[in-house]
Amino acid sequence: MSSNHHPEVTNLNKAFRIGIILNAAFVVIEFGAGFYYNSLALLSDAGHNLSDVASLGLSLFAFKISKAKSNERFTYGYNKSTILASLVNAVILLIAVGSIGWEAIQRFMRPEETKGSVISIVAGIGIVINAVSALLFFRNREKDLNVKGAYLHMATDALVSVGVVIAGIIIMYTGLPWIDPLISLLIMGVVIYGTWNLLMESLRLTLDAVPEKIELDKIKQAALRIHGVKDIHHVHVWGMSTTRNALTAHVVIDSDDSLHVAEKIKHELKHELEHMNIQHATLEIESSDENCEDNHN
Repeated sequence: MSSNHHPEVTNLNKAFRIGIILNAAFVVIEFGAGFYYNSLALLSDAGHNLSDVASLGLSLFAFKISKAKSNERFTYGYNKSTILASLVNAVILLIAVGSIGWEAIQRFMRPEETKGSVISIVAGIGIVINAVSALLFFRNREKDLNVKGAYLHMATDALVSVGVVIAGIIIMYTGLPWIDPLISLLIMGVVIYGTWNLLMESLRLTLDAVPEKIELDKIKQAALRIHGVKDIHHVHVWGMSTTRNALTAHVVIDSDDSLHVAEKIKHELKHELEHMNIQHATLEIESSDENCEDNHN
């Protein structure tokens, strides 16, 4: 399962830096054009892009701090910082979305003229920047929650920019002022739809829930297929980071089996768990004649 190891995550540092630089530059352009030409669509998209810059920076910081060594106070190191960063990014996004929605409603009640041609040109630049940024994370989007979040943000922004271009063209030919806030509300809907699963998974990992795509039943089935294993219970799985998972469990073997057999079983089971994206396993071996108080779990 080399695809889940930290070296591949480290290689993404350059991608995050490039993404931050590109999007920060575009935010400046978009905010300036939005204020000058009085376009809520550009301002709202710029606000969302600004939250993306903050999210990319936070993710990069989390990756760096997660590589710090463990100590007496933080015995697992700072791996969980990547999970917290993912959750914070999702919350930032929701706040940005809320502000877009509120301003759009206000603009519906008090429509203001905007210049459609400028909106289309600036948003067109955004399509290129966001598409390039999304490609930076495309290959690794399924290997880490933070990378998936970055990819979703960039890909969503590219689609949103397409919508803004369309809005600008419609305004150019119709002069309808309410098209601008309407596109803002569509932006809000697309962002919520594209990131809801990211928010939920980040929250689940923060609460030490079983990570997505890991099934307890499959873990138990794999354990029971190993020769000598009679039962497995008290199984707990949680995310140490957005890429590494941990497990603790009680494994029951025949009371007549030797210590050598027990060690062999542990080695084989840990190997099976690695193929299920569980890198850190703590297994307690019990003999079949023991009465474990936790066997109901």
